[in-house]
Amino acid sequence: MNLPKTILVPIDFSAFSEYALDYAVSLATKLDAKVHVLHVIGIPTLGVQELGVAVSASMMDQIVKDNQSALDKLVDARRSTGVIGDVMLRTGDARDLILQAREEISADLIVMGTHGRRGVSRALLGSVAENVVRAAPCPVLTIRAPKGTT
Repeated sequence: MNLPKTILVPIDFSAFSEYALDYAVSLATKLDAKVHVLHVIGIPTLGVQELGVAVSASMMDQIVKDNQSALDKLVDARRSTGVIGDVMLRTGDARDLILQAREEISADLIVMGTHGRRGVSRALLGSVAENVVRAAPCPVLTIRAPKGTT
């Protein structure tokens, strides 16, 4: 069995995903691996008319800029470990883009936070983590932040 050398960590800026990033960085340090970080900006699947809201190009540019800044700040705080690799920002469906990024960088492990939603919340929102666990061709480690960090 080969231990992972390329770890992908999807980030949604929740306490869960930040905890997963810290866990992955700690793991990568011990395994001499690289951590690649991905943030996906979700684009609504409904048409603009159904939403009643128009997202202009300048608004989208600002959203991307703000998310990139937040992502850079999150990752820069962990760069001194020497295990940070690529930092990626994408727009679209997180479930698809996590798997696509995994393929691009040939990740052999995905480490991601999970919100642990249940019931109606989970039914309405779905579970990105569950989808990735089911579809990924590599191991997926889901991490829940300790109580009190949410």
